[in-house]
Amino acid sequence: MQPAFVVRLFPSGPWRIGPDSGQRDRAGSILHSDTLYSAVCGAMARLGLLEEWLEAIFGNAEGPAVRFSSCYPFQQDVSFVIPPSSLWPPPPSLKVRWKGARFVPLSLVEAMLAEQPLDEESWRVDGFSQCLVPAGWDRGPFRNSIRSQAAVDRLSGDVTVHRTACQEFSPGAGLWALAAFSDEAAAARWAEPVRAAFRLLADSGLGGERSSGWGRSHAPEFHDGVLPELLLRNGAASAVPAEGLPPAETAYWLLSLFTPAAGDSVDWGRGSYSLMNREGRVESPAVHGALKKRSRMVAEGAVIFSPAPPTGSAHNVAPEGVPHPVYRAGFALAIPIPWREVPR
Repeated sequence: MQPAFVVRLFPSGPWRIGPDSGQRDRAGSILHSDTLYSAVCGAMARLGLLEEWLEAIFGNAEGPAVRFSSCYPFQQDVSFVIPPSSLWPPPPSLKVRWKGARFVPLSLVEAMLAEQPLDEESWRVDGFSQCLVPAGWDRGPFRNSIRSQAAVDRLSGDVTVHRTACQEFSPGAGLWALAAFSDEAAAARWAEPVRAAFRLLADSGLGGERSSGWGRSHAPEFHDGVLPELLLRNGAASAVPAEGLPPAETAYWLLSLFTPAAGDSVDWGRGSYSLMNREGRVESPAVHGALKKRSRMVAEGAVIFSPAPPTGSAHNVAPEGVPHPVYRAGFALAIPIPWREVPR
């Protein structure tokens, strides 16, 4: 049993989650795990715990004491997630355009793992958020919008207008993430500091345009438990196949970005996964705005085969001239699931 908790953030205004392209008039829909690690590191610095935190996460030869998932949307009591890519999308339907959904409810993932049929009458795709929502909902958890801002030159009076895309959340909606601890000792040491970091981030903001008050949240909620039962009620790897089907192999479903460690024995010839480029800029007291080195990472939702749970690694992506390391966290937060694959 792996101790963990789910944190739910209730935005108090617009958020700016940058897209992979970096365009200001576009917005992303997922706050990736490497960005969340960076934000928590900043919060730990303000809490006076940075050196011990960095040692526990990046200096531990046995792997990080705490692993984070990426941040996914929720609305009311429905938590959405990027589903296992081996299962999604299901075969085409005349009523629901399944492939239009990037996020699906966790309860639906559990049903798919157990080979239960999907009820086409119960679901629809919300085009604004790319979430598969209950058919009775009139909107999804968020929508992207464009807000205009103006910079005024105090000397000349000249005005420069710029437009920035952001996420605007529905009532009762927000983002959730998972924090998992390596063992009970790590949970005893780091559970409260990590909660404090999330409370600080709720006040100071996550994502872009924080100086404008974006990215802030009301008081976060925390739900403790153990994995995988905290996410999937019956436990993912123990999902029972439909009658007459043989037991399935165990694979690993990634809820975070992933950079393989030297000791990870992933069978890249099997599974279902995709890769993505990650860049970004350095934000520290020593350097601000320098472009990080590009990283190639396995995206969330991947299903990979490995003889043991994947560990992942962090790499120094500091550009030339930066006087300290800048780590991009590619630690795997993976859930064991029975291997199922939708016929293509």
